[in-house]
Amino acid sequence: MQERFKNLTKLSSEPAAKILAAQNARLETQLAAPASAPIDEVLSELAEKDAPVDMLRLLSAVLPPRERVWWACLAARDIIGSGPENATPSLKAAEDWVFKPTEENRAAAVASLDYAPVEDDTVHCALSVMYADGTLGPGELAQHPGPPGGSSVTAFAMNIEALGRKMELFDDYVEVLIDRALDIARGGSGKIDVPVMEEAEE
Repeated sequence: MQERFKNLTKLSSEPAAKILAAQNARLETQLAAPASAPIDEVLSELAEKDAPVDMLRLLSAVLPPRERVWWACLAARDIIGSGPENATPSLKAAEDWVFKPTEENRAAAVASLDYAPVEDDTVHCALSVMYADGTLGPGELAQHPGPPGGSSVTAFAMNIEALGRKMELFDDYVEVLIDRALDIARGGSGKIDVPVMEEAEE
């Protein structure tokens, strides 16, 4: 196993395949690892097989809810820029929930979806909050199950949307997205150096 995938202390010890199945998620890459393989072993094999998009999909499924949403928010910031002046209502509500995961903040994230413009890709962050506990949202919505893996697939979608905006830098930027998730999985902020993004903005 590669050193890159060690000490992912925030992640579950359950097999990667079990977590993916529970979220109705699948990888495109054929794995040699057994169904009982832990997350770090599967990530290592995916890296060896040069399957970065599958690595993103797996990471979106295995990150805990708050960490997953934060990862999505960082990708959204790559698109719209840092600073409070650039935050859309959906992104601001998602970030607020990460820092204070109350039902009130979750409800605000859900409410932001009602008036978000169609072209606002940051709604993926708010959707990831909405489905964070596996239900359709807070309050009465909590009585109804959400789509399996709803939170993870929307966080994945946010990262893929950001990646799509940087296709000319795909090889470098996809590694930034992966390394962010790994840093968050170790308990970090995910705010790693991204010189390639600064270059892209010039």
